[in-house]
Amino acid sequence: MNEHAPQPRQPALTAPKGAQRRGKIFLNPDGSVPGQPFRALLRMMREGKGQPWPEKVANPAFPPPAPPPPGHAAVTFIGHASFLIRFHGGPTLLTDPIWSERCSPFRFAGPKRVRPPGLDFDALPPIDAVLLSHKHYDHCDIPTLRRLHRRFRPRILTGLGNAPLLAKHGMRDVVELDWWDEAPLPGGGTLRYTPARHFSARGLHDRARSLWGGFAITGPQGGRICFTGDSAWGDHFREIGARCGPFDLALIPIGAYEPRWFMQVVHVNPEEAVRTFLDLRASHALAMHFGTFKLTQEGIDAPEIALRAAREAAGLAEAQFRVPGCGETVLVPV
Repeated sequence: MNEHAPQPRQPALTAPKGAQRRGKIFLNPDGSVPGQPFRALLRMMREGKGQPWPEKVANPAFPPPAPPPPGHAAVTFIGHASFLIRFHGGPTLLTDPIWSERCSPFRFAGPKRVRPPGLDFDALPPIDAVLLSHKHYDHCDIPTLRRLHRRFRPRILTGLGNAPLLAKHGMRDVVELDWWDEAPLPGGGTLRYTPARHFSARGLHDRARSLWGGFAITGPQGGRICFTGDSAWGDHFREIGARCGPFDLALIPIGAYEPRWFMQVVHVNPEEAVRTFLDLRASHALAMHFGTFKLTQEGIDAPEIALRAAREAAGLAEAQFRVPGCGETVLVPV
């Protein structure tokens, strides 16, 4: 990391608090009610779809992922928020896997994939565990989870309140976690479920009734990887960095941020993604949550362009926080 970049202050560590509720509704780490009111959603819809995206984008050609050498983890970007994470001598993990054509309750409508998955489903190695950050359709894709269950029967680690949805579809090896809860990983290592400023829903009547978050992963040899899940910026990132960092690698979203007046309470923009990187005390970061499904108004290339400007403004080298190719595997010393 650039030694001249401003270093974030670290919060005083007291006993960590799990997620708080107001009635049946989970609250954000700062105590705010998650999401935007319905009238704000209607206003955003009236503004239109924003910049058009291409119908299809081809992925670059990358070598197929191989098991990592000793002292490393191999992280393959599959697209959106899906990563294949393999620790040498340890577990093989998937984050928020989605191979479906749409992230939607319908096969005929909803956001459609413009970029194919960076790895064919049939090329996956045996999966020990799935890390499920929350139950929005672009992160909790039931058709993909059912395929994984039939083939590998992986354990699913997720937030409070998500197990009933998974059990409905035959997946019962599920570990529900509150914020800051720790759990062992099959194959070695541990993780903690970390706070996020976001919300959850799959319909009109279940908003914020199950928990959302990210994961701080510790491998069998002690390497640390942070998968933030979806989140707006907030002081919780400094607390994650203080409690669980420093990290060898952070996986941080950079897309789905416009219009800012609406999205600022649920998603970071690229400038805030750089702040998140610094707050997490990460050595390196890979961008995610961009260029696969058109969810918001910005153009398909806007997140990468804005990240470049934010990185330069913070005095960071490109190698410290970069945009991976879809299908690219990165080796991380751990």
